[in-house]
Parts: sequence; C-alpha cells; structure tokens
Amino acid sequence: MTAWLSIVGIGADGLSGVTPAARALIGAAEVLVGGTRHLAMVNGGAERLKWETPLARTVDAIQARRGKRVVVLASGDPMWFGIGVTLARRFGREEIAVLPHLSAFNLAASRMGWPLAEIETITLHGRPLDLLALHLAPGARLLILSENGETPARVAAFLRDRGWGPSAITVLENLDAADERCASGTAAQWNAGPCADLNTIAVACAAEPGTRVLSRAPGLPDDAFAHDGQLTKREVRAATLSALAPLPGQLLWDVGAGCGSIGIEWMRAARNARAIAIERDGARQAMIAQNAAALGVPQLRVIDGTVPDALAGLEQPDAIFVGGALSDTVIETCWSALKHRGRLVANAVTLDGETTLVAAHARRGGALSRIAVSRADTIGSRAAWRPLMPVTQWAATKTDG
Repeated sequence: MTAWLSIVGIGADGLSGVTPAARALIGAAEVLVGGTRHLAMVNGGAERLKWETPLARTVDAIQARRGKRVVVLASGDPMWFGIGVTLARRFGREEIAVLPHLSAFNLAASRMGWPLAEIETITLHGRPLDLLALHLAPGARLLILSENGETPARVAAFLRDRGWGPSAITVLENLDAADERCASGTAAQWNAGPCADLNTIAVACAAEPGTRVLSRAPGLPDDAFAHDGQLTKREVRAATLSALAPLPGQLLWDVGAGCGSIGIEWMRAARNARAIAIERDGARQAMIAQNAAALGVPQLRVIDGTVPDALAGLEQPDAIFVGGALSDTVIETCWSALKHRGRLVANAVTLDGETTLVAAHARRGGALSRIAVSRADTIGSRAAWRPLMPVTQWAATKTDG
C-alpha cells in the first residue's frame, strides 16, 4: 500500500526550515492536520482538522479520510514523544511516511554539549512529575520536555524537596527560534521567573549529603515501601524479580499485590515495562499508588478485585506474580491467561499455600524452590541470626500454547 498519511516535523523556524520534499507534500495535501499554530503557517484550500480532546477523535477523523493525501504537521521529530508514535500504532508502517525535523532533544543536547546517547530523555507533557524519581542518580543527565512555562519551577521544587537541590538546571526556551533564550541555576536556588511555554529542561543531577539514592536493580530496601506488613522482603523480592525476568515493554500482572512492591520493581527494572496490580483491599490500593508515585512509576495501574473476576478484559500478560490468595483456581486461571513463553511465579509462606504450589509443579513443571533468609540482629548485648519466614517459590514458563 502506498503511504497516504505523511507526518511532517516543523521546527521553531517554521516552514522555511523544512525540506523541499516536505514542502511539496504540504502543498499537495488534500487534508491538513495540526494545532492552530502549525495550521496558520500554511495557505491553500486543503481541508483542515485541528487536534481535539480526546486526541482519539482526531485520529478517528484521520482514519475516515484514508486514501486521501493527508499531512499531519507536528513539532520537531514526530517519533520522539510525538504524534507520530500514536499514528504509527493505529496505521501500518506502509501507510505512513515520516519526515522528521530536529527534535528539542537534538537541539538541547547540542546547546549543552552533552552526548545524546548518554542522556535520559523524558517528557512531562501530559505526564506526572513523579516520573522524575525513577531517573535520579548522581551524575545522571536528564533532558525534559516541559508541559508549559511553569514546569521548570515545578521540576526545581521536586528536586529540592527530595534532596537533589545541588542539581544544575538549564532551561532552553524557543530552541532554534529568533528569540531563543536560556536560564541556568540550581534546583535549590531556582528563581529564573516565568519561562516560555516552549521550553526544554536540562538537569545535571547532584545529591545533597545524606540523600538516599535508590538503584534500579531489583531488591530495594524494605523501608523504601509504605506497607502494613504485607511486603515481599528484600531478598525474596530480588529472587522473585529474577525469576519473573523483566524485559522492555512487557506487561506483568501482580495478583494479590499487597503494597505493590513486585509490580513497582518490575517497572523500574526494564525500559517501558508495564504492570497491573490486582488488589481487593482499598487501603492497600492507596498504598500501592503512593509507593508507585514515590518510586518513579506512577503509571502503574491498580485494579480493585479478585481472581478471576478482576482479570476480565485485561491485556494478556507476559508474566504473572501471585503473592496472595493462593489456590488451584487462581493458579490455573493465571496460567491460562499467560502468553506463550510467559512466566508465572508464585510465593507461599503457609503450608496450605505450599501444598498448592507443589501441586502446580506436578501439573505444570517448572522449578520449585525454598528461600530461607536470616538477618543479623541483636539479642541482649549479642549479635545473632534472626530467621525470616521461609518462602516456597514456584516458577514456570508456559510452553503449551
């Protein structure tokens, strides 16, 4: 199929900065799609569609014009946190042609003299500020697409409140336009005043002495999570995440999620990994959301309910962890829901739960392990080992369809 949908990236210099090929596509368009600013750049009699809220309305309108010469006008590189990503998911690659411009990240990295391959790139456009927590590490360099002119002050306050006040912030406004400007300072002393709505933030992370720095490797300290006692302990959690094997973009169901520690660490461990926490207790649901935000994965989805009812209509998972309410029914329901080559890991601390896992191992194979952990503690004036409750773990990969 010939591409009928073209997505053209435009910089701050407007149409003068696009290639001749892009100008030819725009000139021949039967339908132009874009925001008010971009559409105002183009003369001619093509039908015009402005972006609506929700965005899906306009995407549906584009689909209804399949076969016409449709050109979408976008900022910078449409495939880098841009509309091109949304359209590529809806339409096949053979239907679209993307003509990118320099992205804000390209321009910002050039202005800062930072190697783009070594930088974390983040967008806060329509996304929660808590996402930043995932990327905070000494020496890390972040490039952040702002929501608007208030975003730099919000980022500075976020860093300051979490012990990252010494971090250097540079706000790059209207990149590549005639009125390009930058302002610099530290998060602790940020007072640059109002910023242009079109801005990109560069952050060189630096922590105050004593600030707690959390690795993205599985096995966060237990006290990194708010919990009511229903917590998979650090050592067992690390072993559980190893068995679940997080991979980029994959989806986990965390069944009987408790405080959400497994789903949260799954999302922290692999790029764009996703998780759904299924939990029936309302107080724990709130705790899961609190922990997810504090640890940089606020997009964790929380479902109220129990197996099997809560699973109806959910996207098929790549992995499932069962940490509570173990039964043959729960195990078999989850097993049936898994994708081919999906992983199921279940932990038990009670004899009833262990019996369930032994039976699952007999039916489905996999690996059955017992994890016993002791931690050093003081008894009177002496040090001694204090054992935690042993955990029986069953881990299996689905190979039967």
